[in-house]
Amino acid sequence: MYHVPTTSKGPSNPTQVYQQPPRLLIVHIALPSWANICSNLCEALQNFFSLACSLMGPSRMSLFSLYAVQNQHECILPFVQVKGNFARLQACISELRILQREGCFRPQSTSLQLAVEDGIQQFKQYSRHVTTGAALTYTSLEITVLTSQPGKEVVKQLEEGLKDTDLVRVRRLQVVEITTEVLGCMDSASPVEEPSNEESAILGTDIDFQTIDNDIISMEIFFKAWLHNSGTDQEHIHLLLPSRHFSNISRARDDPMCLKCDLQERLLSPSLLPGTADGSSRMDDPKGDFSTLYQMVSQPSASRYKLRVIKALKSSGVCESLTYGLPFILRPTSCWQLDWDELEINQQHFHALCHSLLKREWLLLAKGEPLSRGHSLREPASTFYVILPSRSPTLLVKAVATRELLLPSPFHLLPEDMPDDSLKTVEGVLDDLELEPTYNPLQVWSHLYSHLSSTFAKPQGRLQPGWESWALRKHPRKAGQLQTNRVRATVAPLPMTPAAGGAPKMPAARKPSPEVFFQPSLEEEGEEDLSGP
Repeated sequence: MYHVPTTSKGPSNPTQVYQQPPRLLIVHIALPSWANICSNLCEALQNFFSLACSLMGPSRMSLFSLYAVQNQHECILPFVQVKGNFARLQACISELRILQREGCFRPQSTSLQLAVEDGIQQFKQYSRHVTTGAALTYTSLEITVLTSQPGKEVVKQLEEGLKDTDLVRVRRLQVVEITTEVLGCMDSASPVEEPSNEESAILGTDIDFQTIDNDIISMEIFFKAWLHNSGTDQEHIHLLLPSRHFSNISRARDDPMCLKCDLQERLLSPSLLPGTADGSSRMDDPKGDFSTLYQMVSQPSASRYKLRVIKALKSSGVCESLTYGLPFILRPTSCWQLDWDELEINQQHFHALCHSLLKREWLLLAKGEPLSRGHSLREPASTFYVILPSRSPTLLVKAVATRELLLPSPFHLLPEDMPDDSLKTVEGVLDDLELEPTYNPLQVWSHLYSHLSSTFAKPQGRLQPGWESWALRKHPRKAGQLQTNRVRATVAPLPMTPAAGGAPKMPAARKPSPEVFFQPSLEEEGEEDLSGP
């Protein structure tokens, strides 16, 4: 994996905590399979961006750009800010829908390579512009190639074509093969799987490779991974387990065993989306409804947030009514600053803990330790958590009520003797219900995507002067074609490989421009204008 370690300890602005690196999506189109993939992909992108653009609080996605590669490479959407730009993203998806679906063409072997190189060039131009006076600094780029062709062949093609390309600004390059056979993802809550170590070893390359099914849900889940806070500059949490038996040369006998973990959200908070979560209260505070735990572990700090295990509990000994807030997932850290031996031992101990807790049918009760007491002499308030094992292997963390939060619960035990008439009536009602062994959220939907999309359906004013209007003047659309805010990339185009017996050819959609012009799209009203003079 192409990864550029950063020397800083992370952003100081809390609104940047969850921000992911800029992303370049390259859709590698092959006929006739594109006809079967197009509608699913466009629907998944539409759903994903309706969500990503609606999330309140800290920005989770920064920049996004889209290229399409058929017989030539073409920039459908230059880099734009995701938040506040749903209309532009929707227009980009509309362009994707009308790309050629039938017929045949002879794709040039260098088209995909040139799309990658052109995207990197666009990113460098954008980065140089926004860093002059802007608070954000974009240092690395993640590139995803979606293809319906055999993925391993595409990986080898890219590996060969990019061997002399400067990829220092590329944090990750990933090839994702969309399989034409649906493998029944409706029966799974996590249809997207990471490639196995064996598969990566076979490929023998630094380019990541995975496959996803050709259905909307699988693609949605793949894109939603972009919303995770997956930074690896530091571990998030130290899970401390008291031990009188764990010791080594550098540890005192009574020191706790420390497992270094990363924290991951299990689901998005409905309160971060407009028109959801009973009351539909918008939250202007960027910290909003985020769990205190997630806020604390995501802030850059010299010391890690600690969860100190106090005691074990029987699995059946915790009433669900005592837990509150959003659940989170603990997993072994993937912090790149730790050496491989420490990472491996830490992971083995973490897996052993999951196995042992499952075997004993135990839960853990842990106390959150504040990072610092400051100068106050008061004892800071603590939050307590229950930690549940899983076969994933991960640990589920849920906040649990304490004495101060508990309200009276004057309920008596359920009577053992029930009236026969009432019992028969209710039993008959229950017998009519369809019984499912488990709850599968993928089979339950609330029409949230359409609701969120409709919130952006507002009359658009006149196109403001800027990069888009300049590009539309330079590249007017032909009469009768779909009128959108589509713009071409405006940096100098890359040279093409010379054709046999002739001069180098330029792609029709990428004619050289007499001037090099780069201006980012205007930000949402109220945000900083980065367009420059």
